[in-house]
Amino acid sequence: MIGISVRQLEVFVSVALTGTVGTAAQQLSVTQPAVSMALAELERQLNTQLFDRERGRLRLSSRGKELLPMAQEVLERIHEIMRQTGDHPSVLTGELRVGTSNTVGNYLVGALLGPFITRHPHVALQVSVENTDQITAALLEHRIDVACVEGPVNHPHLDVIPWREDALVVCAAPSHPLALRMDLKARHFKDALWILREHGSAMRALAEQALNHLPPGRILLELGQVEAIKQAVIAGLGIACLPYAATLDSVAVGRLKILDTPFLNLQRRLALVLHKSKYRGALIDAFVESVIPVPQE
Repeated sequence: MIGISVRQLEVFVSVALTGTVGTAAQQLSVTQPAVSMALAELERQLNTQLFDRERGRLRLSSRGKELLPMAQEVLERIHEIMRQTGDHPSVLTGELRVGTSNTVGNYLVGALLGPFITRHPHVALQVSVENTDQITAALLEHRIDVACVEGPVNHPHLDVIPWREDALVVCAAPSHPLALRMDLKARHFKDALWILREHGSAMRALAEQALNHLPPGRILLELGQVEAIKQAVIAGLGIACLPYAATLDSVAVGRLKILDTPFLNLQRRLALVLHKSKYRGALIDAFVESVIPVPQE
């Protein structure tokens, strides 16, 4: 007879996502001893160790990593059963964890989340913003349900769904020598001082591709946030490739200038990314449809 309880699965998933018994207890509104007991009982019933203990944190064991998506699916199916048998079966509820890369999370979050929030106001959205590599890692570890990134993603366990076209633009302060040239050529970028994102970001990868088609320059700064790079460019410290959406306000008030660089290909495609083994219940399906509507026949 199966003795695993819903509470044990909730404890397992919460500890797996937070890494600590204390945080899991707060999320579940129970005591830490109750979480520890539920976890120990689950491990006993499954006859396996689900976590490795490392410096006060709990890391999923290899067996725990295998079981996490299955436990999440069981809980999500139970939530769907309860929703379908409730007073308002058509109303979506629950929590959806969305990960976005920096450009999407900081400048396009309204376009990404707006339609879903309008249609499903009772769903709680938990949004994390990091670079593309970090968001992809979170998706692979089932710490988020769906991602939207600006960089190319190639992994056998992930599905990539194109969302919209986007582009970077090369920017400088209006007083910068390159901004003052009327007929800008690639050769004029020789010895230019560049300000780039950190390694692991899609923006950094595309900027480096552009630099490979220009005369040698020098990387002056590496910064982890688009806004920090923009402010450094406005201050005249150097030039940078920035997301077009991030430049609009500063260009409008004359603090930043977009350089005309038809000799560079800075186009990119934003995409939704999902884990292939992740159960796609009503919440994920509704989110994907809100971002990329199904064509009407």
